[in-house]
Amino acid sequence: MTKRLAEVPELPTGYRVARVYDAPGPDDGLRVLVDRLWPRGISKEKAAVDVWAKEVAPSTELRKWFHADPEGRAAEFAVRYTDELDGYTEREGLERLRAAVAKGNVTLLTAVRDPAGSYLSILLARLRESEG
Repeated sequence: MTKRLAEVPELPTGYRVARVYDAPGPDDGLRVLVDRLWPRGISKEKAAVDVWAKEVAPSTELRKWFHADPEGRAAEFAVRYTDELDGYTEREGLERLRAAVAKGNVTLLTAVRDPAGSYLSILLARLRESEG
């Protein structure tokens, strides 16, 4: 069993999470891919992605480092990814997501098999910080 990087009991208001391989839903709103790499085996048409926000995904270096030992590096990954989200480009990406959710639903799309146990929990926690 894979350890969860961070538990997110509920999603921030207006956000949804789905796998990019799932069919779009009527209430998805803006569909935003939040992976650094384009998902394998799915066309851009079928994915129905409106925005590709690579900048809020973990860097390639961090992702490769983590995948070398996911069980042993989960806690340190969370710290490093949180630090990455403090970067200028990453903060701009977060602000664009916050601005989009102010206009309606935003569905964050990913190719990971277990979105709840992935970096998305950290990303969602950061997005939740703006709720007040």
